[in-house]
Amino acid sequence: MEQEKLNNIVEAALLAAQQPLTLPMLSALFSETDGISHDDLARALEALAQACEGRGIELREVASGFRYQVREDVHPWVARLWAERSTRYSRALLETLALIAYRQPITRGEIEQVRGVTVASSIMHTLEEREWIRVVGYRDVPGKPALFGTTRQFLDYFNLKSLDQLPTLAEIREIADPDPQLALAPDAAEPSELDSVVEPDEPAAGESTSAVAPRTAEDAA
Repeated sequence: MEQEKLNNIVEAALLAAQQPLTLPMLSALFSETDGISHDDLARALEALAQACEGRGIELREVASGFRYQVREDVHPWVARLWAERSTRYSRALLETLALIAYRQPITRGEIEQVRGVTVASSIMHTLEEREWIRVVGYRDVPGKPALFGTTRQFLDYFNLKSLDQLPTLAEIREIADPDPQLALAPDAAEPSELDSVVEPDEPAAGESTSAVAPRTAEDAA
């Protein structure tokens, strides 16, 4: 098969898909008689990524595979097509998510110990409902508390391929916005389905986000 035709097939598949596609998923589009290898697909993806240079979309690899998405510099205008606007989250929810991301696996009690306040059940429910966190095991202590870790959906939403791409603590400290707002992921395949949620802030005491670097790569969801 000619490379140009292969590029067109891969491009069409990525645009039609409702989720990122991995190399094995793309490979499954072809029969053995087509003679398409993973190297051929990798070249097609590289060519498509280069073709996006200077355009309003980009081909991005995230944890779940490859996808086309709107570039960040044009996303504010494109987002006006969607009824849903940016979802605002409380500082308490963001700190809880950050602790899970940087210290996973971690129990709810350990999160509360670091933050110095009780973690509201609504926060954990919101994070699990959005499939950003999941139970990855249980601590071998009395009570067997659940251990939480992040998911592939978390990585996909924040345009990350792995936990190694999380910003360093030094970079986080440079963020001066005291009222953080997470913009919707600029996914060109379909708008985010998150509902607008504003979690109630917890008491101001112990609002530290200190954490250590991630120790493990993201498990398969």
